[in-house]
Amino acid sequence: MHYILALILAVWAPLAAAQDWEDQRLFEGAAGSPVLRVLSNTDTSFFVPIIESFLAENPDVSVAYNVTGSAELYDIFRANPAGFDVVISSAMDLQFKLTNDGFALRVDGTGHPAWAQWRDSLFAFSTEPAAIVINRAAFAGLATPASRQDLIQALRARPDVFANRIGTYDVRASGLGYLFATQDARASETYWRLTEVMGSLGAQLYLGSGAMIDDLASGKIAVAYNVLGSYAAARDDVRDKIEVILPLDFPTLMMRSAFVAKATDMPVAGAAFIRHLTSGQTQTALPPLDRSGQPAITLDPALMTYLDRLKRRVFIQEWESAIIQ
Repeated sequence: MHYILALILAVWAPLAAAQDWEDQRLFEGAAGSPVLRVLSNTDTSFFVPIIESFLAENPDVSVAYNVTGSAELYDIFRANPAGFDVVISSAMDLQFKLTNDGFALRVDGTGHPAWAQWRDSLFAFSTEPAAIVINRAAFAGLATPASRQDLIQALRARPDVFANRIGTYDVRASGLGYLFATQDARASETYWRLTEVMGSLGAQLYLGSGAMIDDLASGKIAVAYNVLGSYAAARDDVRDKIEVILPLDFPTLMMRSAFVAKATDMPVAGAAFIRHLTSGQTQTALPPLDRSGQPAITLDPALMTYLDRLKRRVFIQEWESAIIQ
């Protein structure tokens, strides 16, 4: 017991002083085993089965799993690239930039499909849609919106029901929210019309999908836009209170990705974790990779377009004008 406590403190104490983590868990392998430090924005509950099956195959390694927001993850890792061994995020653009800037270690021999990786350094392992999620009670007697245009019409028709009860990402602070918003805007002008309608009704802004789903279930908000569909679908505790809608007009699908830090002192264990993650044999609530329909967001340099400082500043200004009224 004393060993376990000492190990936890050794791994996390230097980090905890400067960072408020959403969650931290230590998954133990053999006594005295080295600790693989994973930095992630994916809720721990989704990764427990992945880590446990990894440790079953690699018992001489322990795993420290650290969870924070997608934007914070980028900043934390960039400031301390030797502080973590594996980096996992849903913010494809930020992951791609870190890889492109030379922070990722090449992992050969994975056999991963070309469309789901970048230069044997960044590896996608799930395909997940952005969804409209509604509170069933709030839409009782109303038609369920099947598209963004349907949602616009529903919000305009019943402002008394939806005023101050719409949730979406604060794209200024959420890396995934910014990715979804920029990709939506590239796909259709409908995004800006919807954003203006949500803003006129006093949209509530969030940093993550989990909080939006909680507030949907409680009835605090009636509809949430661009929620991670995988997070909503996995919530068995609120399934009778919410409904997940994948818009028919155009899909927004991201691929969750991972890389091994180039500065890691555990390259073999890090590469083993990537191979395990991409093997397709792990049991997890996250959806598997799926190319039955080409992902709307592809793993290529175009991801970095809206990371340009000027383009980001202009986009944020337009978004603030629409959503904050």
